[in-house]
Amino acid sequence: MSHPKPQTVAELTDAVLSGAYGPDPKDLAVTSAFWLYNTTRLTGSQVTYHNHYLLLRVGQSFGACSFEAGELAPDFCENASGYTLDKLLRHESVPVRIAALDAYLAQVQPHRDATDAEPVTLPVGTPEVRARARDAAIAGLLDMEQGAKVALIGVVNPLVAAIRDRGGVCLPCDLNLRTTQWGEQVTDDMTEVLKEADAVVATGMTLSNGTFDLILEHCREHDVPLVVYAQSGSAVARAFLPAGVTALSAEPFPFSQFSADPTCLYRYRADKPVLANQEGA
Repeated sequence: MSHPKPQTVAELTDAVLSGAYGPDPKDLAVTSAFWLYNTTRLTGSQVTYHNHYLLLRVGQSFGACSFEAGELAPDFCENASGYTLDKLLRHESVPVRIAALDAYLAQVQPHRDATDAEPVTLPVGTPEVRARARDAAIAGLLDMEQGAKVALIGVVNPLVAAIRDRGGVCLPCDLNLRTTQWGEQVTDDMTEVLKEADAVVATGMTLSNGTFDLILEHCREHDVPLVVYAQSGSAVARAFLPAGVTALSAEPFPFSQFSADPTCLYRYRADKPVLANQEGA
């Protein structure tokens, strides 16, 4: 099915509600709802990551959205199972709307069935081993010259290292971290890093904090490559290929930090569709 190319998340939501992407959202209901809070501190790091997630299961797929502490109470899930997606797509909470949109798009086309997705299997291992493999796969989506400046919006230390390993100069931006593991300053002002960037790598959490549309607009206007690494809203970000998103690392639930067994992420490139399944670490 040929889909309209949205310019904003709101346009995408309206298109889904109108039936442009397939089934009417009122005919799809949530079977399970999860509110998750986890913390992670990788060996050798002084940084503890605090992650909050809303997960909505619809049929054979999960929709996900991470959010800041206090944005959504756990008791949302008490009555969420059974809600139809048309209601949740209009919910007052942004994380709920993004999780519902992600669930819809993932159910309509699961990543595992997408012919333009390159599956990458993360290996058995410790959180450190799996994080390095994941972030190397993300950095591998960057086509850049030596010394290129890469705005990293949403900082995880292994990804800072992976960008460096590919010859890039990392410009880190995050709302919560103030320094990287190596003591580099992290700005909380996205405009500072965007104006200098030759390429942008942004987390899916930008979907829930309202900055995704602004990043898209900047990258379109200035012809800057945009790579999205998404646990949050991975199917939502996919809808913007190639309408602003150059490449995507989509990691559906269960996320890498929740398992020591092999799990799969899916890489997409706007200009290089992958028609045959490939696996790698």
